[in-house]
Order: sequence, then structure tokens, then C-alpha cells
Amino acid sequence: MTTTLIVLSHPAQTSFNAAWARASETACRSFGDDVLLSDLYRLGFDPAERADHYPQGTATDPYDVLKTQQVASETDRLPSRVQAEVDKLRAADRIICHFPLWWFAPPAMLKGWCERVLVNGGMHDTGNRFDTGFFRGKSVLFCVSTGSKAAESAHNGKEGDVEMLLWPLAYTFRYLGFDVLRPRVVHGVHGYHKDTAKEALENRLRGELAGHAGVLSRYASLPRLAFNADSDFEDGRLRDGVPGQSLFIRQNP
Repeated sequence: MTTTLIVLSHPAQTSFNAAWARASETACRSFGDDVLLSDLYRLGFDPAERADHYPQGTATDPYDVLKTQQVASETDRLPSRVQAEVDKLRAADRIICHFPLWWFAPPAMLKGWCERVLVNGGMHDTGNRFDTGFFRGKSVLFCVSTGSKAAESAHNGKEGDVEMLLWPLAYTFRYLGFDVLRPRVVHGVHGYHKDTAKEALENRLRGELAGHAGVLSRYASLPRLAFNADSDFEDGRLRDGVPGQSLFIRQNP
């Protein structure tokens, strides 16, 4: 049986993102998946990492985030909310993250979830990352809404290439060993449409939700993002002649 973790990062239960996450849950349950849920706003998840989250005597003095997370992981003293999320990630075969792009990036809630839950020592360490990450064989799909038009979010668009904007989050999961699917992006989602434009948006979003189960039924064949292998690097840099798989990591122009 496949275990799917659905992570929702949107404060409004009436949002398209929330409806999309519910569509993921319905579809995955219909496939026979064991479904885990993390609705971060409803959980009241605190995205800000700090020393006072930890039991007395766990946080280093002076406070060091990585060392504190490592000690807490090794001694089973992670904050209970963080441990619950860690357990879900470890149990899941695949993750589906639903969120909007705000200010050219995922919401701070999702970034903070990564900072607190992807703990040093427990979820990664210097010997277990990228090609040797603990989560090899698992995958993640981003289902993302933008307020911008598709043309504005293209490689030459005024709002910036949406896949580039999502690359830091994708590389975060790549760091842990995950395969990262090419993101599913729905554009032009905002509350300022009026009259026929509003009606057209609502019809388009209903179509997206209606077709979502069909997309997820093809999950195994959905395209993956390409990343450079560990062997492509020497002393932390791309080897000469090895092409980069992203504009973030590339040979000199």
C-alpha cells in the first residue's frame, strides 16, 4: 500500500489550494492509499525555529540550530509537533504539497516547516544527503497556484520563471534524497476577477479539480526534475565539461 502525505500551506479553508488538497486526499483514498494530512495553518504549526521549543537542557548554549536539532533527534527530545511531522515524513512514500506563491516564493509557513521538521541528524547528515539521502526512492509533487498569468510566469515572463522560483524548495527535498516531480501550477488564481473573468476562472478551477484524480492516477509516469549527481562535482564544484541541470548550478557562460 502506498502512503501519501498531503501538506497544505494556506490559511483559508475556502481557498482553491485547500480544495485542491481535498481533491488530492479524495483521489489518493480512492486508489487505496493510506493518507496522512498536515494542514499547517489548522495545526497551528509555529514556523519559527528557536531554542525555547526544546525541553530544558536540550538547546545548546549558545544556541546552535543544527547542533540542537541533532542532539534532540538522537535523544528523542524533539518538540512533539515536530516529531509528529517527522513521523509522517518517514512513513510516507510520496508527498503532495499544496501552496500558493506569495512574493515570488512559497509561504513562510512552508519554509518554516522545512526549517523545523527537516531536522539535522534525524532527516539528514553529512553522510546522508543528495544521492545518499535517507529518503531515496520517495518523491514529492508541488501543486502550486500563482496570481500571475502563465505568460508572466514563463522563462521570459515579467514575474519570473515559476520553476526557478520553486527550485530552492525542490532542492531542499533533493537534499534529503527525494525525487522531485515537475510542479503542477495553476495560474491567475486571485480574488480580484469580476463578472465574466470571475466566471471563467471558476470554471477553469472546477476543471482542474475534476481532472486532478486523473493526473494523480498517472503519478508514477509524471516527469521528474533533473539534478546533477554527486559524481558530477569535485571539491564542491561541477567538474569541467559536466553540464548543469539548472541555472542555479551551471558552467561559466
